Amino acid sequence: MKKVFAKTSNVNNFVSAMTRLHKREDGIPGMSLLFGEPGLGKTRTCLWWCAQNDGAFIRTKKLMNGRWLLEEIVAELGEAPQRRISDIFRQAVDRLLERPTTLFIDEADYLAHDARVIETLRDIHDTTGTPLVLIGMDQADKKLMRFKHLYDRFSEIIRFHPLSEADVKSVAEQMCECKLSDDAVQHIHSQANRFRRVVVHLYRAEAIARTNSLKEVTAAHLTGVKK
Repeated sequence: MKKVFAKTSNVNNFVSAMTRLHKREDGIPGMSLLFGEPGLGKTRTCLWWCAQNDGAFIRTKKLMNGRWLLEEIVAELGEAPQRRISDIFRQAVDRLLERPTTLFIDEADYLAHDARVIETLRDIHDTTGTPLVLIGMDQADKKLMRFKHLYDRFSEIIRFHPLSEADVKSVAEQMCECKLSDDAVQHIHSQANRFRRVVVHLYRAEAIARTNSLKEVTAAHLTGVKK
């Protein structure tokens, strides 16, 4: 498998949204919500974007409270968190004002149970103006909608969808070491429409190609049906 980041329609939509977020006019809020079912590549896409644009990526935990979150943010920004929570908040704000950095908060669903944590994120955004992206599962938009002050600040809401057949073909062309016929692409799409599972099928196709010295893998090869 080629060690490349494969771009899909989801990725292209995300990149466009991030461009708009960073080029927004004064007065337009700089928060974004990215959500969708597991396995569609949300986290992978955000990590790729962070690597390209020097963003900060924070993974939330189910038991995370406001202090823990602030400590993770400050640590990700390259500083050792201080002792008092007010000082940690000030650290995060000062660091972001000194060096603006886009913050990504993964598994944001975990934070929806605690209004104080949600409001802390809003305060960081309002104080610094730094772009802030919350990443959540399929129902994240509904969970966060009850926090009106937060939700109103989402100038970009991006939903990742299952991969289309064209996406599967594009991923195969970008990542796969062997060539797939059109019917092989159709077969894989019929079996998987999430990025994570599609890659598993591509690995299998490559193994079949190597074992049988094939120049092109067809659906018949994948299903084991001889024609």
